[in-house]
Amino acid sequence: MNLNLLIDNLSNPALLFFVLGIIAVRLKSDLEIPPNSSKFISLYLLFSIGFKGGQELAHSHFNVEMIWSVIFGIFVACAIPFYTFFILKKKLNIEDSGAIAAAYGSVSAVTFVTAVSFLEIQNVTFSGYMVAVMALMEAPAIIIGVVLIRLYSDTKGSMAKMGDVIRHSFTNGSVLLILGSLIIGLLASEKQALGIKPFTTDIFKGFLAIFLLDMGITSGQKLNDFFKTGWFTAVFAIIIPLFNGALVAFLSGFITEDVGNRFIFAILAASASYIAVPAAMKIAAPNANAGIFLPMALAVTFPFNITLGMPIYFAIASS
Repeated sequence: MNLNLLIDNLSNPALLFFVLGIIAVRLKSDLEIPPNSSKFISLYLLFSIGFKGGQELAHSHFNVEMIWSVIFGIFVACAIPFYTFFILKKKLNIEDSGAIAAAYGSVSAVTFVTAVSFLEIQNVTFSGYMVAVMALMEAPAIIIGVVLIRLYSDTKGSMAKMGDVIRHSFTNGSVLLILGSLIIGLLASEKQALGIKPFTTDIFKGFLAIFLLDMGITSGQKLNDFFKTGWFTAVFAIIIPLFNGALVAFLSGFITEDVGNRFIFAILAASASYIAVPAAMKIAAPNANAGIFLPMALAVTFPFNITLGMPIYFAIASS
C-alpha cells in the first residue's frame, strides 16, 4: 500500500473533523450539531450524490458492464449477510446475529459519500450508475437478514410481515432520496444542472466535513456501550469489513476494469448500514439489541473504513 496515499487520507480535513468529534466527547465538551441541522446535512449529501450520479448516468452509454455491475452488487448484498450470520450465531443470539448480518450486508450511504470525496482527491472518476448500484444494495441484505431470523428464531410471532419489511426497505428515506435524486439528475439537462451546481458541487466538501464532525460526536458517545460487549464484536467489526472490501476489490476486476468503480464496489461491500437497518429492525426484529450492531457499524467499522480501509481497497483496485 502506498504510504503517501495513507498519509494523505489521514490528513484529509473531513476525516480530521470526525476525529475532533470523538475528542470532543472524550473531553466532555458541550460541542454538538443540532439534530435538525444534522438531518438536513444528511439529506443534502444524499441529494447531491444522487443528482450528480444521475447526471453522470445521462452521459453514460447503456452497456453490458452496467448490467453486470448491478447483478454483482445485488449478489454481494445477498451473500455477505448469509455467511456472516452463521459466523455470528456461534457467539450471539439469533436476533442479534440477523440484525448484524443485515447491517454488514447492507451499505452505508455516508461511507459512500466519503469514498466519493476520497476519489476526487485522487483525481479518479467512477461511473454514475454506481449510485444506482449502491441504492439497490440496501434492501436485499435487510430482507436476507430477516429471512434468516425467521428461519432460526423461536419467536416468530414477534416478527413483522415480510411485505412490510420489503416495503420499508425501499421506502426508507435515504434509499428513496438517493434514487429519486438519481432519476431527477438523469432527466435534467446539462444547462439546468449547471444552474444548481454551486449547491450540488461547490459546497459539498464543507457540508461533508460538518457531517463527519457530527458522526464523530455520535461515535464517541456510543463507544462506552460498545466496549461492554466483549472482544468478539470488536474483532468482527474490523476483520469482516476488511475481508469483504479486499475480496470484492479483487473480484470486481472480473466485472469492470475501471479503478473508480472497483473501489466503490469494495467500499460498499466493506461498509455497514447504521441508518436503514436499525430502522428496519425496529419493525422486523424488535428483540435485536441496537446497542450492539449500531456501535459496531458506527463506532468501529466506519472509522476503520475511512482511515485505513479506503487506501487498502484503492491499492487492490488499482493493482
